[in-house]
Amino acid sequence: MSETFDLAILGSGPGGYVAAIRAAQLGLKVAIVERERLGGICLNWGCIPTKALLRTSEIYHYLQNADAYGLSASNVSFDLGKVVDRSRKVAGQLNAGVKSLMKKNKVTVVEGQGRLTGATQIMVKAGDQERVLDATNVIVATGARARDLPGVPADGERVWTYRHAMVPPIMPTKLLVVGSGAIGIEFASFYHDMGSQVTVVEMVDRILPVEDEEVSAHMAKALTKQGLTIVTGARVGDVKPGPDGVAATITTADGQATTDTYSHLIAAIGIVANIEDIGLEALGVTVERGHIVVDPWGATNVPGLWAIGDVTGAPWLAHKASHEGIVAVEKLAGLDPHPFTTANIPGCTYSRPQVASIGMTEAKARAAGHEVRVGKFPFIGNGKAIALGEADGFVKTVFDAATGELIGAHMIGAEVTELIQGYVIARELETTEEQLFETVFPHPTLSEMMHESVLGAYGRTIHF
Repeated sequence: MSETFDLAILGSGPGGYVAAIRAAQLGLKVAIVERERLGGICLNWGCIPTKALLRTSEIYHYLQNADAYGLSASNVSFDLGKVVDRSRKVAGQLNAGVKSLMKKNKVTVVEGQGRLTGATQIMVKAGDQERVLDATNVIVATGARARDLPGVPADGERVWTYRHAMVPPIMPTKLLVVGSGAIGIEFASFYHDMGSQVTVVEMVDRILPVEDEEVSAHMAKALTKQGLTIVTGARVGDVKPGPDGVAATITTADGQATTDTYSHLIAAIGIVANIEDIGLEALGVTVERGHIVVDPWGATNVPGLWAIGDVTGAPWLAHKASHEGIVAVEKLAGLDPHPFTTANIPGCTYSRPQVASIGMTEAKARAAGHEVRVGKFPFIGNGKAIALGEADGFVKTVFDAATGELIGAHMIGAEVTELIQGYVIARELETTEEQLFETVFPHPTLSEMMHESVLGAYGRTIHF
């Protein structure tokens, strides 16, 4: 016997649970299926608990450098168990919050392993029990998992993915991070600040390769100055975990190979969409390059079946998934939402220093045929940054020279993950340089650098 709903959602991450809430707001009867914990990877094993860890390492860094602020802190140390426990408690608190939201919005939560047995039907197995959910529409929001190094699956002992790196039983003494995207750089930053000797290896010629080239170069310089070893244009091979460490060979572009032993290795080479064993093949759902193909509203090629979040491809970001979920729900509910586009999805890296961006890099803008005007303003020219003791970094803006359109914005430095939203709003409102000229930014704030960067693109910088 089956249960009937207007909408059934497979997966309760930031795409799935947000979609469920929006659907409930629109008066739909909703069920959501989750095999592990409400909130998905982001809330339980990704975005949130990693930020708790990074906050700890940030405070630890400040304590070790208290003298720079006229303070004294002696015998500074940490308890790794308590550090991890705090991170898990933060995740647990938010997991409980999602449970409360589901109850508040009268969303039926079904625990178990879900599988599509029809375009609009999900069978859920929990132990020996089975439930069948029939719905007018189904949304697939099953997320993604970490990609293993070829031939070297993570063992949780010496070879880690992000999940292992968030609950370390011991602190790595000598850590190799393979991959320099946001996840790799965040863990490299955390473990270095907590005292580990860290090496980051990136296959392409620069770290944070999706970011603006100047941001990548500045980050490499900043991390090297802190004491991390950065190796680009190189591959990691011959990885051999052992009881006391893991051996690995780093081969650079010129063919030089160096073998060393590390206490631990973190694989941060990307993710794999969770599309296996959920019934897509039998339904004939179009999949390309390991991701479900959808239209701008999240609809698949199979009527009644939708997909959102990491299973639909880049950018693999929680806020992208949430927005996709809302667009899909409003469309299937009969509203007329704007088609989804990734053009105004910001990216953030919560390392030390932080990185944030929106829109095209300078290089991509030029490659796309834009004649550009570029403005840059350094943190050292900002009073608030100097007062904070955080004078390293810059804000960069890229404009179309002919129209004044804000094509992109790129930042590196303290709290830029908070500042970027100003540019996100500007792009969403199609703000031009003239409107940004006339916008008043409060003093003293880090946000003044945004204004100065805009002014700088047109030769009007005031404070530098």
